[in-house]
Amino acid sequence: MAELKYKELTQKIIGAAMKVHSTLGNGFQEVIYQRALALQMETEKVPFVRECNMPIYYLETHISDRRVDFFVANKICVELKAIQKIEPVHFTQTRNYLEAFNVEIGLLINFGAVSLEFKRLENPKYNPNLINHQLFHHYPKNLFNPTKSTFRRL
Repeated sequence: MAELKYKELTQKIIGAAMKVHSTLGNGFQEVIYQRALALQMETEKVPFVRECNMPIYYLETHISDRRVDFFVANKICVELKAIQKIEPVHFTQTRNYLEAFNVEIGLLINFGAVSLEFKRLENPKYNPNLINHQLFHHYPKNLFNPTKSTFRRL
């Protein structure tokens, strides 16, 4: 079986989410878990941008921005929920983010259930030669190191 890409990093994120969930339990609004997860990931020295605005392009024109809960280590989109059950629409939303932002890996994490729910998603349309430079100028240079051409797809 092939090794999962960014396995260690995704395990750290999921582990941090488990610590938050075991401490707070379920029943809070999503923003509470988002703040707690940010603190936990800081404690564990996981680099991230919280509430990251990421641009969406159509025909090479910037048409909008979407906000993901966390963009971790310039590699992983993390989308949080605080609902009773993850529905197909939540998987679709996370997959759309991965494709629109050309990000290879995503995590969908739900704090609303009695037990923490999480799902690792991969972007089959990921293109390593496309990087969205519009994203990188808003965030700390030590977190991002763009080296590829400007994002032109979608």
